[in-house]
Parts: sequence; structure tokens; C-alpha cells
Amino acid sequence: MSKKKKKVKPTKESGLRHFVSTPQFAICRGAFYALLAVYAFVAIVSYTLWFIKLGLEPSRTVNWCGTFGGWLASVLVSGAFGIASMGLCFLLFVYGLRLIVKNHISKSEKAPHRTLWRDDRLFRKTLWSTLFWVMWLCTTIGWLANPEKADQHTVGAALSGVVGTELARLLDGLLHIGLPILLLFLAVMFLVLVHNVRIHLPERPEHPEEKKVEPEAEEEDEEEEDEPKKGWFYHIFHRGKPVDEDDDEENEDNDGAEFEADSPLDEIVIERVSKRRGNPVDGEPTDEEETNDDGEVTFSIDDEFERINRRAGRPGNQDEGPVFTVHETADDIKPAADVDDEEMEPDDFRQHFGTDEPYDPKLDLKDFQMPGTDILEDWEKKNTKVTKEELVANKDRIVETLRDYGIEITEISAQPGPTVTLYKIKPARGVRISKIQGLENDIALSLAALGIRIIAPIPGESNIGIEVPNAKPQIVAMKTMLESEEFRNAKMELPVAFGKTISNECFVTDLAKMPHLLMAGATGTGKSVGLNAVLASLLYTKHPSELKLVLIDPKKVEFSLYSKIERHYLAVMPDEVSKEPDKREPVITDVKKVVRTLNSLCIEMDSRYDLLKAAKVRKITEYNEKFCNRMLNPEHGHRYLPYIVVVIDEFGDLIMQVGKEVELPICRLAQLARAVGIHLIIATQRPTTNIITGTIKANFPARVAFRVTSGIDSKTILDTGGAQQLIGRGDMLISLAGKDLVRLQCALIDTPEIEKLVKYIGDQRGYAEGEGFVLPEYLDENDAPNKEFDAKAKDEFFNDAARLVVASQFGSTSLLQRKLSLGYNRAGRIIDQLEAAGIVGPYNGSKARDVLIKDEVTLEELLKSL
Repeated sequence: MSKKKKKVKPTKESGLRHFVSTPQFAICRGAFYALLAVYAFVAIVSYTLWFIKLGLEPSRTVNWCGTFGGWLASVLVSGAFGIASMGLCFLLFVYGLRLIVKNHISKSEKAPHRTLWRDDRLFRKTLWSTLFWVMWLCTTIGWLANPEKADQHTVGAALSGVVGTELARLLDGLLHIGLPILLLFLAVMFLVLVHNVRIHLPERPEHPEEKKVEPEAEEEDEEEEDEPKKGWFYHIFHRGKPVDEDDDEENEDNDGAEFEADSPLDEIVIERVSKRRGNPVDGEPTDEEETNDDGEVTFSIDDEFERINRRAGRPGNQDEGPVFTVHETADDIKPAADVDDEEMEPDDFRQHFGTDEPYDPKLDLKDFQMPGTDILEDWEKKNTKVTKEELVANKDRIVETLRDYGIEITEISAQPGPTVTLYKIKPARGVRISKIQGLENDIALSLAALGIRIIAPIPGESNIGIEVPNAKPQIVAMKTMLESEEFRNAKMELPVAFGKTISNECFVTDLAKMPHLLMAGATGTGKSVGLNAVLASLLYTKHPSELKLVLIDPKKVEFSLYSKIERHYLAVMPDEVSKEPDKREPVITDVKKVVRTLNSLCIEMDSRYDLLKAAKVRKITEYNEKFCNRMLNPEHGHRYLPYIVVVIDEFGDLIMQVGKEVELPICRLAQLARAVGIHLIIATQRPTTNIITGTIKANFPARVAFRVTSGIDSKTILDTGGAQQLIGRGDMLISLAGKDLVRLQCALIDTPEIEKLVKYIGDQRGYAEGEGFVLPEYLDENDAPNKEFDAKAKDEFFNDAARLVVASQFGSTSLLQRKLSLGYNRAGRIIDQLEAAGIVGPYNGSKARDVLIKDEVTLEELLKSL
């Protein structure tokens, strides 16, 4: 037999409690609070106006709100916070409206502000902000009313209230003149930190590669960018927030329902939630990887909601990691417009740089054809791209290493390059850049990399860059560079294709604007390949009549292949023209000839400046334009001026052998030769301060650094570190005048390719004997004719000096000064007499003169004959 449950009758107490908890009672309560706030506000305004008008506390009967209103205003103004009590009326009014709106809108009804009145965080912020300003205002008015002499019945004391007057008197006694400073400081700090008052400077235009936000979220990002400009007061009435704990029941009821979008952000969330549930949106990928129109691949580290919250500036789950974005390379996004996937025909390249243009200088070799790219190798066919697994693994190690040292980051993106991958990280607020820079070795250890390079910050960005070498470096082929759209469409005088950047973009620059290049790197790092890349770029773009090369090679093997193009591109000294073809040396390898050649170039430079002066122009392009337009008369000495590029390899060896004799003409050419079309390229494997002096560095604004052995060498060549962290094999840093460092992978052109190139050029008809470009003749002291010996003018120490020089086999002025106690001038005259007599050789620079007489018997016979 089951027991019947007793029915509990509702009591008066339970009914009253139910009525108090109903929305109707809450609405009535809110209306009462709002009306009371308005009533108190009017009473305070009436009380204040009468007080100011009469100059003393008014009677309570004259208040607009009656006796009760006068009493209430007297308590709030004179007895509490003064006129700042209006802020309390504002709080009571807002609280009443919150109760009305929160309980009036039903759950099934849609309203744009339905989440506003459920957000207790915003109301708490409003509450504390208002209380702060109430206390600040009453204290400020109390200080302005002179708290030392303030009376409770004066207007100033009444408007500040008892609280403001006493607080101002206390702080004035403690701080005195520091009180207004403290009040100003608190006001400014509160406006900046709480109310988001900021000075908005013009923003830098964003680069397309830096965008990491999907196209469908652009409208949301624009709204979020505008929000910091509006203070907290705007968010009270216009900004909605996620529901709080009061809406748990509502969320449970709608757990399986369809979502409806009230904003662009809601649409994004609905689309991504649909993907998670297995309902993909048409035309969108369903796996974890998504690709947008900018060619960026985004990996989801957090779930979609967490990621959108982080993009909108709301706090996310800090334990799951930052947003990770991979930028696809330029080659994957769009190919060159003029280059097909198939191999380019040689005739297409010759047609682009063809010789049909009506330039008079080309008529001497009108049948000359520019080389095609079919003779070059396509090394990039064997390249292996960086895998997504490698990028994600390196990203995880970087994030983990930074977190081990207490560094949080909000975003990280990867930019794969041929040799290294650039990881751009955006640290969280409060993280110092120097702290990340100090972890360079720790990150390298965690990645097991050869060496990483940290760029903190990346110039022009609010990110920090970490360059990590790829597991399998790629090769950049010279053929790809020459066929690229950047090189073919380059409007430059002397275009040079160095290689590819980290973003796989072809780096092409103008040698005429550099205007001189300094190159350094340790042995085997790609320095010689870089020089060949520069020469190949020039040979592929310039006709022999437009370009002449002066190649200086102390090693005697680097530029020997270019001897075959002597009749086309190489400039020679006058004495080389008279030699037989088999005995010529168009590539300069003798140190003595190097000095003569450089001084000859100085003569050529001065001659060109005289021509420019006569033509009343300032640079070579203007002069050649006038000459080609037949505005200059060749009978007056005018001629077409080709560009002259001087390439010097192993510059350090030249400095060791001849020193100042090479440095002085090089510095003179570097200072003056730019305007007349003479450009220098100097390479050395020892970038020390005694090789690359301050004078040379000052005149070579463009520098290229391959891998060096120490940071000191890197600072010598680039004025900053970083070259010691390169990985070699063509990995280089280039610094142009006034620009930031750029990391490149140098283009590869191998020795067989150079042989094919020079053979293709050398097999064509060149300039006839004596018609090529010949440098001016330079005569130094070695070339001066021997003077006849004058026996009457022979010095009395002549015989002693001759015996001393033959005995020591060392002919120098300083030796005669020391041994014979002679002055410099007299010793110099004796040396000249010994040269005229055939005892010593001609002047040999900083070295001693050669002694022509080898034994004393021969010397005595010569002295008797004299």
C-alpha cells in the first residue's frame, strides 16, 4: 500500500518571496531607483544654484524638490561629497535602468543590447570609475577653496563637502605643493589606463604578406580596431559581451539548436562550428588547414572560438599556444607573367635584350647576339621544399623554449625561404626584447640548428624575427634569376641579380646606383660564385659597346676563363695591344700591372670629366644621350663612353704587397668615378681593419657579406653583427646605402656554365686589333728613360756608395743615409747617379732598388771606365 504524498500549501512567507523574485517586482524596483536618482539630481542642482546666488546655505523650503529635497541635497552636498554627489545619482540611475532592461526583455526576444545588462564586469568598471572621479572632484574643489582657511559655511567648502574639505586639508598638510601634482597625475593615469585616452599617430601601411586575418573576418577586425578609440562609457550602451553564469540554463536549452548570426563575428563562429560538426560550408576546406586569398596557410593551435577571441583582443587559453601562420612563398602564389612552366626558348631571351634598337655604338658589332639562358643549368629541379611538419616542429620548439623562460607570445608565423625560414613572433605585453635576444643560443640548442639569427625587432614591423636554417637548403639557379620577371623588366643601367630573399623573391639591384660594392667572406662561403653572378648578370644585359670590364685576379685562376671575351668586353693597357695574341694577359695578375692599371683608370676618369665639362652635362647617361643624338662633335674629342666595371679579387693580397700604391687610386676612383660610369667591385676573404680601412669603407656604401669567422669581421664589413651566423654555401647579407640588411641565397652559376657563356660570346665576331677599348697610357718612374751619367757632377761619395750598395746588394736611400751619414737629399741624388751609371735599377715603389752589379770586380772596372 503506497503512501500518499502530502500536498504542501503555500504560506504567506513563500508567496512574498516568490513575488519579490519575479521580474515585475524587479522592474518596479528599477523604476523606483531611476526616479529617485533623477529626484536627487534636481534637488542637488537647485541647492547648488541657490547656494551660489545667496552666498550662504539656503533654506530647505526654497528647494525645487520641496523640504525633503532640500534636506537630501544638504546631506549629500554639504555633509558628504559636494557637487560630486551627482556621480552617485548617475550610478543609481544606471543601476535602475539595468534592472528594468534585464527583466523586461524576454528570452525569446531579440535585441541588440540584450547581453549588455547581463555583463557585471562593465558595470563594476563603471561603478569604481565613478567613485574615483567623485573622490577626485571633491578633493580638487576642496584644495581650490583653500583648505587652511575654509569654513563649513562658505561656498567653496559647501561645494566640496565635508569629505572633500577634510581630505584636501589632510593632503595639503602632508604634500603642500605636491598635492596638485598628485591630483593631475592620478587624473592622467586614470584617463590613459581605464578610459583608453590615447594619441593616435598615422599608421604605417601594412604589407600584404603581414596580413594573417582571414578575409571573412575583415569586417570584424575593423570594428575591433575602432573600439579602443571609444572609452568605457561607450561600451556601457553599445558593446555586448558573452553571457555570464546567469544564462547557463539558457545555454543548456539552446545546446542543440541552430545558431543565428547577429553580427559578422557570429557568422564566422557559425561557419567554423558547422565545420566541426561535419557540415562544411560550400567552397571551404574541411580539414585543419585553411588557405585564404593572400596565399597564407593557417594552422589551428586553439579551437576556432578561442582563436577568434584572441583576434578580438579577448583573453584566450594561454596554455594551448599562439596563432601560427605560414606564408606561402612568392613562387607558389603567382608565377612570373612572362615565363611559362616549360623551359624558356633561347630566342625569347635574345629578343627581349635584342640589338635592333637604333643605338650608334652597336653598329660596329651589329651582328652580335646576346646569350640565351639555354646554356645555363636549372639547378632548382632537384630542390626539396620545406615540409609543413618541419615548420610546425620548429614552431613548437621555439614556443616551448620561450615558455621555459617565462616568455609568452600571441602570434607566430613562418616565412619559408630557400636556405632559412623566418619565424615572426609577436610577444605578449610586458615582454622585453632584450630578454628574447639573450635566448639566441638556447633556441639554437633546442632546434639543433647550425646557428640562428634573431632580428629584434624586424624593421618597420611590431614583430621579432627568428631565422632558422632549413634541414635541406635549396639551390637558387642563375637561370631562374635571369628568366625572372624582376630581372627582365628591370629599368636599370647595370642590373645585377644576386639571388632570392627569404620570401623567395628575386633580388635585383642596380650597380650604377650602389655605386661601388665591397664583398667579403671566408674561404668556401660563395664569394667567387657571387662575383661570377655579378659578371653574368652584366654580360646578359649589356652589349660589348656599352660595357667594359677590368678584371684583376692576384690568384691567377678565378677570372682566367674570361680571357676569351677580350675582343668584346675587356679593357686592356696599351702595351698589351702590341703583344702577340698568345702572350697577352687581358686578365691582370701581376701586382705591378695592377698599380699601373688603376692609375690609368684615374687618367681615364679625369679625361671623361673633361668631356662632361665640355658637353655641359653632369653624368654619363646625359653625355651619351647627347652624343647619340649627334649633339657633340667627334672631331672635338667627343666619343661614346661605355660603362667600366673594375672587379678586384683577393684585395687583401694586393694591400699586403703594394699597400698605399693600390689604396690611393682606389679611393680616388671610389670618390669621383661614379658620375663618369666607372664602378668598383672589391672582394676579400679577410675583412680586417688593416685591409678594409676607414677610407675605403666610407666610399663603398654597398656591402655584401658571406659567412665570416667572427663577429668582429662582420662589424668590419657590415658595421653590425650577423654575418658570423650565416650557414655558408651562398648564404649572404647585403647592405645597400641607407637601407636595412637583407638576407639572400646567392644565385649559383658553376664553372661549366661560365665556360659555355664565354665560349658563346668569344665565338662571335669581336672588335679588330686596336679597335677595342684601350686604357690611357700611364708612365711611372719605372718607365722613365735613363739619364746619361755626368762624370763632372759625380758626388765625392759616389764610389763609396757604389761599393756599399754592391757589397750589401741592397739599393736604397736610407742605407746611404745611415752608413755614410748623409742627408736625404744628397743620398737621393747619389742613388739617381748610381741608376744613371747602371749600378742600380729604377724606382721600385716602397721596395729597395734592384742591384745590377753582382760582384766588386765588375764594379771596379765600371768605376774606372766612368
